[in-house]
Amino acid sequence: MALGAGLLAPGLRAPINIIRPDAAAPTWAQAAVLPPRVKHPRGSGIAALVDRDWLNTTALETGIPRRALAAYAGSALRLKKTQPECGIGWNTLAAIGYVESRHGSFRGSTIASNGKIRPAIYGIALDGSSSAHIPDSDNGRFDKDPRYDRAVGPMQLIPQSWRNWRADGNGDGRRDPQNIDDAVLAAAGYLCRAGEDLATEDGWRDMIATYNSAPSYLTKVALQASIYGA
Repeated sequence: MALGAGLLAPGLRAPINIIRPDAAAPTWAQAAVLPPRVKHPRGSGIAALVDRDWLNTTALETGIPRRALAAYAGSALRLKKTQPECGIGWNTLAAIGYVESRHGSFRGSTIASNGKIRPAIYGIALDGSSSAHIPDSDNGRFDKDPRYDRAVGPMQLIPQSWRNWRADGNGDGRRDPQNIDDAVLAAAGYLCRAGEDLATEDGWRDMIATYNSAPSYLTKVALQASIYGA
């Protein structure tokens, strides 16, 4: 398992958006159209890349918090420039962020203007009782647990994955898994390296499986990403 996807707590509910009972659940999600890019960003972070009007309208239409949406859309815009072959959509990143932490709002957490999540979000101890067994790998540096690893932040990366893919998404010179910009950009980078030909169903499904291989997880992400993309 590369990331600690879906390990916040047992019984985390499926997305609230539900398709008709007689309709088949999507098995993959095409990338949403990239948002308009700001010509002269006010700041070095990914959130500053996204057109304000698009951000306001899309946040209202999707129900995604504006600050979280800026991270998802900004990451897609950044990767379009740095890894144009990837093709990951902001809607897929948003769907993962929803399933993992309800866009950084799990248990009352909020996102500050600089992207910082408060209070910090930690998953369950990966002690093997109801999850994979992953002994501590970071001396509690990222997850505050010296015995077992825990997934951290709004995108629920386990410490090894954060250490390998960490990013500075908000341009403050620091890399923090509890910052929405840093976490989403790190997750996007991991997914782009893990999957190939993301414009195809097989490529997209393989990419999601590297995050979490459970069929139920893929269904949740595909459904939510399709809703956001529409």
